[in-house]
Amino acid sequence: MAGSMRGVYTNLTDIRRRVFADVARIIYELGSDPSNTDKDFDQAFEELPYKIIPGDVATYRESVFLERAIVEERIRLTMGLPLKGVDKPRSVSEGMSDAAGPEAYYQPPLINVIKFACNACEDNVYRVSSACQGCLAHPCREICPKGAITFKNKKAFIDHEKCISCGMCANVCPYHAIHHHVRPCAEACGMKAIGSDEHGRAEINQERCVSCGQCLVNCPFGAIADKSQLVQVIWSILGGEEVIAAVAPAFVGQFGGKGNVGKLREAFRELGFAGVEEVAIGADLCAIEEAEMFLDEVPNKIPFMGTSCCPAWSSMAKMEFPEHADCISMALTPMVLTARMIRHEHPNAKIVFVGPCAAKKLEAIRQSVRSEVDFVLTFEEMAGMMAAKDIDYLKLEDDNKSDFAVASSDARMFAVAGGVANAVVNVIHREHPEVEVKVFNAEGLNECRQMIKDAIKGKYPGYLLEGMACPGGCVAGAGTLQPIKKSTMAVKRYAKRSPHAIATDNEFRSLIHKLEREEDGKIAED
Repeated sequence: MAGSMRGVYTNLTDIRRRVFADVARIIYELGSDPSNTDKDFDQAFEELPYKIIPGDVATYRESVFLERAIVEERIRLTMGLPLKGVDKPRSVSEGMSDAAGPEAYYQPPLINVIKFACNACEDNVYRVSSACQGCLAHPCREICPKGAITFKNKKAFIDHEKCISCGMCANVCPYHAIHHHVRPCAEACGMKAIGSDEHGRAEINQERCVSCGQCLVNCPFGAIADKSQLVQVIWSILGGEEVIAAVAPAFVGQFGGKGNVGKLREAFRELGFAGVEEVAIGADLCAIEEAEMFLDEVPNKIPFMGTSCCPAWSSMAKMEFPEHADCISMALTPMVLTARMIRHEHPNAKIVFVGPCAAKKLEAIRQSVRSEVDFVLTFEEMAGMMAAKDIDYLKLEDDNKSDFAVASSDARMFAVAGGVANAVVNVIHREHPEVEVKVFNAEGLNECRQMIKDAIKGKYPGYLLEGMACPGGCVAGAGTLQPIKKSTMAVKRYAKRSPHAIATDNEFRSLIHKLEREEDGKIAED
């Protein structure tokens, strides 16, 4: 799977984050009223592409006008608006007054291809490189089942009218001179949801897309982006609503430092949030519920059980293996459980999930979730809000309070691949040490698919299966700010600080049945 760009700060990263920050800055300064359509507001957005891409000489592409047009599309998506397109005149902020409506953000598609930014990369094509030596044996020609390879000027030549892209020639070439060209976004997509339109540009099959976001962070041309709710969150804050953030376990170290929770709370306070809670609390409840389900159902009712907390993995499994959908845990995710806990204490609050994951945006769209989770922001989007308010995270004062309502070490490790299954197993062993729980975990949707195929064939009888769409776990999500290894180590250090080892030590354990049974099964039905 593609992934070499992850953790590398590129000019694309800079532009993406500048758009988040500059849009947030305009809304903080001028956008207190969602119906604001005055000239200052419109002018600010019309001028923004020129601030992000100054001058009259192109830096990255063939034209500065193209660079600005692409930035305009990113601005609109950041505002939760559909792409502008180039087929008719439209201002950057057109439709902004409608963006405050409760349905505006939920208009599909969530993941978008900016067509004129796409390089129309070759996909699944074999080409001969200059490394070809025109050797005497010609093994590539001899092995080709379609006779697609001939030799011209002592170099191998592939007739793509005959080639079926089997790859046998590349495998047999002693000089590794035949290269397999794959579109980076398509290679990163574990759902095989990316094809080509009539012009060879990337096109997403929205029926298959599970919004893992791996395509958008692996496109080297920055042609893929998802919609944001950054503007809607700021509007809620400026409108005087009680807005509470629920931060995912992968937050540790994302904004700098080594997991200083006091600084994080202070940063959110300066942004206007009324409070911050740790989603790892909900992870404890999820681990307990999945442990109970495993003991009750495996292997008597179902042959194996998959975890539920990664929405991209669970969506893929249910979509492609509907006859085994009941083998995926029906437990509510940590995001939803935490939101319901907050809602019990703050019934009128707007709840914002802040995390690493583009797929959580898709999860929040579901009717059964949206009543609890009002908005979803990635760490990148939240960093944009901090930049807009000139908040230097590392220079903030610690509020000198204790950590969040304390989640267990196991719950905090939900952010790292293998952590979910480990938390569930530890709950089972605490009360049933005699029970043997075999575990297998997969990272990336291709591995997840193979895992469930093998499980259906009987390779994992009675197993607990953990699926993570992002290789490395949630710390590798599309909306993260830090390199995966650095984030993994930060999460592990923070987990060790908890006075509770496993989920059953959590003081909120008594809430699990009340919270999880309120709308039992709705997530699974979606």
